[in-house]
Amino acid sequence: MNESEGVRFRRLQRAHVITEELPERRQKVSSSYSGKVFRVTLLSLGGFLILLLLIIFFILESPIHPEAFSLKEPPQMKGCWEPNLRLREARRLYEDQLLGPESIVNMGDVFFTGTADGKILKLIGQRIVTLATLGRPPCGAREDEPTWGPLGIRAGPNGTLFVADAYLGVFEVDPATGAATRLVAGGQMVGGRKLSFINDVAVTQDGRKLYFTDSSSRWQRRDYLHLIMEATADGRVLEYDTETRELTVVMENLRFPNGIQLLPDQESVLVAETTMARIRRVHVAGLNKGGMDTFVDNLPGFPDNIRPSSSGGYWVSMAAVRPNPGFSMLDFLSQRPWVKKLIFKLFSQDVLMKAVPRYSLVAEIQDGGVCRRSFHDPNGLVAAYVSEAHEHHGKLYIGSFRSPYIAVLDLQGL
Repeated sequence: MNESEGVRFRRLQRAHVITEELPERRQKVSSSYSGKVFRVTLLSLGGFLILLLLIIFFILESPIHPEAFSLKEPPQMKGCWEPNLRLREARRLYEDQLLGPESIVNMGDVFFTGTADGKILKLIGQRIVTLATLGRPPCGAREDEPTWGPLGIRAGPNGTLFVADAYLGVFEVDPATGAATRLVAGGQMVGGRKLSFINDVAVTQDGRKLYFTDSSSRWQRRDYLHLIMEATADGRVLEYDTETRELTVVMENLRFPNGIQLLPDQESVLVAETTMARIRRVHVAGLNKGGMDTFVDNLPGFPDNIRPSSSGGYWVSMAAVRPNPGFSMLDFLSQRPWVKKLIFKLFSQDVLMKAVPRYSLVAEIQDGGVCRRSFHDPNGLVAAYVSEAHEHHGKLYIGSFRSPYIAVLDLQGL
């Protein structure tokens, strides 16, 4: 091979080497470009999300205006509060034949309850008889709810029923004919505030006076989660005199007053202050009238209705607990109102309700606020959304503000 041929040969080889490197360079250039596109897209997405959060936080209006408040560290779930499965031994009655039997009362072996569709039902053995309808159709949807809402129900000494309807007011109902007489109109102004959420009622032994809770002057029953999360102290206890028809405010500035129960002395009532996880004693007569103290503080759950037990104590129902050990969302949020506002900007009440862990707890509390025994149903598998425990002939009849049944638990051996 001569010199010119050697030069030509080397040039051909060099060109061949350059040609083989081109795909790698193209790949590197392409990879570099893809990385830049990915980074730009990621940054743009992050910026968009930050902008969206800023809009939500500063521009969108929150439906609630929460207040910061303090709860004590929840009591440890041990001793009387030790978790168990005793409530799962309950049987369901009238399943899928009624909805939301919040409160239960009996006259002999005949039971009465108010349901979420505005009916007052008479339960005779296996039969269900519609005694009265307080609401008016349509019923069943959230937007229709202000037309109905029976909650607390009691038997009076004169053989009639007293019913607290969240929207319509306080009624006296004849258990034989179903004739309903409205004693207190819901929605009226009393003491400068509106009766917006009438909840539970108690009647004195002589039947002259009724005491009832108005859980909020701002929120209605259908927005009860708003009331819990806002934690405003606008709830009250009121007194109605059936003879003079005078309606007066007995106590105010309570955070979600719920269940109410007269004490044997007829001079005080126990009131479940749900948001604060405690039960207050309000003095409604006697030398201490107008005063208030704490009957039991720092419960392991959020109390609903209170009813007497055969041992002289009181049955307290709780549909949500504050686990310790564990994590309580409501305790966590109590000091973080801005987080509450953000949550309610992002999610509806129905969505939030699904996120609240179900845990049913019924406890017997002795005089002095001491727990005697408790029955649990973690996750509410048998008795869900418990609102009241009514004792009769060795059995505990358990109401619910959402479930389509009444649960009954045999207390023998428990």
